[in-house]
Amino acid sequence: MVQVQPRPGAGETVGTGTAEGVAGRDAGEPRAKGLSGGSVGLLGSAVIGISTVAPVYCLTSTLGPTVGKAGVQMPAVFLAGFLPMLLVAFAYRELNKALPDCGTSFTWTVRAFGPRVGWMCGWGLVIATIIVLSNLAGVATSFFYLLLGRLTGSDSIAALDGDRLVHVVTCLVFIAAATAVSYRGMTATKGVQYTLVGLQLAVLGLFVAMAFTKARSGGGLPGSGSGSGSLGFSWTWLNPFEVASFGAFTAGLSLSIFMFWGWDACLTVNEETEGSARTPGRAALLAMVVLVGSYLLTAVAAQMFAGVGDKGPGLGDPATADNVFAALADPVMGPALGVLLFVAVLASAAASLQTTFLPVARTVLAMSAYQALPPSFARIHPRFRSPGRATVAAGVATGVFYAGMSFLSQNVLVDTIYALGLMICFYYSITAFACAWYFRSELRNSVRDACFKGLFPLTGGLLLAAVFCKTLHDMWDPAYGSGSAVLGVGSVFVIGVGLLLLGVVLMELMRRRSPAFFRGEVLRRSTPVLVAED
Repeated sequence: MVQVQPRPGAGETVGTGTAEGVAGRDAGEPRAKGLSGGSVGLLGSAVIGISTVAPVYCLTSTLGPTVGKAGVQMPAVFLAGFLPMLLVAFAYRELNKALPDCGTSFTWTVRAFGPRVGWMCGWGLVIATIIVLSNLAGVATSFFYLLLGRLTGSDSIAALDGDRLVHVVTCLVFIAAATAVSYRGMTATKGVQYTLVGLQLAVLGLFVAMAFTKARSGGGLPGSGSGSGSLGFSWTWLNPFEVASFGAFTAGLSLSIFMFWGWDACLTVNEETEGSARTPGRAALLAMVVLVGSYLLTAVAAQMFAGVGDKGPGLGDPATADNVFAALADPVMGPALGVLLFVAVLASAAASLQTTFLPVARTVLAMSAYQALPPSFARIHPRFRSPGRATVAAGVATGVFYAGMSFLSQNVLVDTIYALGLMICFYYSITAFACAWYFRSELRNSVRDACFKGLFPLTGGLLLAAVFCKTLHDMWDPAYGSGSAVLGVGSVFVIGVGLLLLGVVLMELMRRRSPAFFRGEVLRRSTPVLVAED
């Protein structure tokens, strides 16, 4: 059973839209979008959040660069990156309680700040997701051939990843497979994710246990000098104030924030979750706790075993920075079990590739249902109860983007990935500010409301906005990213700002096509919402 709950300030009632759109229908009648309600529980929702983050892939690609910036304070930087994400997660939880809608950031920001800010917030989420989908597909492809080469003992098979045509074709196959699973709805998605997430967390736990055991027994990597070879644990590793400089801290923080991005996928499936008003928020916090625990344990274990030296397999060695687990697999786990780390990274990238379709497809669905995008994207598959058209569109966009960039310029592809952090901070910070503003009239009700609806979201939003501004400043330098430039300006800056400006152009085109949405006639603060009774 559902009930209509208008938020404070309700006076007029305007329909929320359906898969067919709201044109010509009773504007006062709230509509569901047709998704399969009640198909995901607390555990399934948390698994989706963990999977989207891709913890094993994030660790193997970020441990090295973070050590390069922060040294032995790497665990402290991970903790610092967790803080703004946790504060923003509180904002998502409170907004979801009041407005459980699969449009999440888009819908909530429209309700708080109006159609234009909301549209751009939705665009930030969509474009960030397309970028990361292409990156995940590329990573899955690379580890697929590395794993095949290791299993067969053939260097020629492993080298196939270096063939651009083979790489792109394989990448497109992965994208198509992930799109097909997501297209079949939450039941198929959930079943695949339990297996892939369970596998990667089990292997990660085995790696941590063996690294700890060897480091404590003196079996870590040998070396000489500070930070070279295995290290004894120190509580100072968890102190962010021990980082050498503020510049090193912010650079490491930017990497850390990337490592936590994606947990909000729990919220985008809220209309398909049991107890849609409360369960997704709890699942997001549960996913965050699992992630930060995994990251800290792995960081400490790897640092104790290998040290932070810049030679040999030390974590600071530039030769191992891009793939730390490939360098530590055999030393920590031995040749027989070491292959499991390659399987875990492949599973991590593949799982995240599949679940990352969920937030982009459901955001596009919501934007379409509320007339912010063409109505065709709001079509729900009659059998799978999934946003089929939006899912396929996301898959096609990802494939075209990755293939085009791969053949156009490898530097452009790399710089686009570097611009991802800008998009993440952009829409997360706006969503956090939207929470504080939306609930502004309730902040004096209690200490809890003041903290969880106001202080915590506002602080998280300010922290991410600061990272956004610092990243924007750093991107101006051509040395940021691949080192390429356009008229003396860093390519990463041009791409990041260019993608945001592209959103402005598309928004203006949609304003001419769907003026009702941009006049605030379709979705506003007073619009009633469907809330499932627990």
